Amino acid sequence: VSLVESGGGLAQPGGFLRLSCAASGFSFSDYAMGWFRQVPGRQREFVAAISATGKSTDYENSVRGRFTVSRDNAKNTLYLQMNSLEPGDTALYYCGKTRGALLMRHHNDLSYNYWGQGTQVTVSS
Repeated sequence: VSLVESGGGLAQPGGFLRLSCAASGFSFSDYAMGWFRQVPGRQREFVAAISATGKSTDYENSVRGRFTVSRDNAKNTLYLQMNSLEPGDTALYYCGKTRGALLMRHHNDLSYNYWGQGTQVTVSS
């Protein structure tokens, strides 16, 4: 299993970024996926998740309405569109593969069995 994030970088407050997560080594369309983020000294926290079919999504409250999670099962790729970025969004962002197709306990990082290496997002003027 391989998960490779990309798309991070420096953005101004109010700006936008689109993260991608390229998946390989497993049947991508059979598993729910998620995005988490982590800042130094703090635990990794849930950001967004999407079911295997893409029909169900969920978001952490502080990003709801600003971030959109999506997936392209034909391209084995997960996305996170981040709009109206805030300095508090600065973190290392990880994509993760869950253990099943549905969104269950997806806020808990123990529900994920594989992670990418992360991509840094910095929001600053």
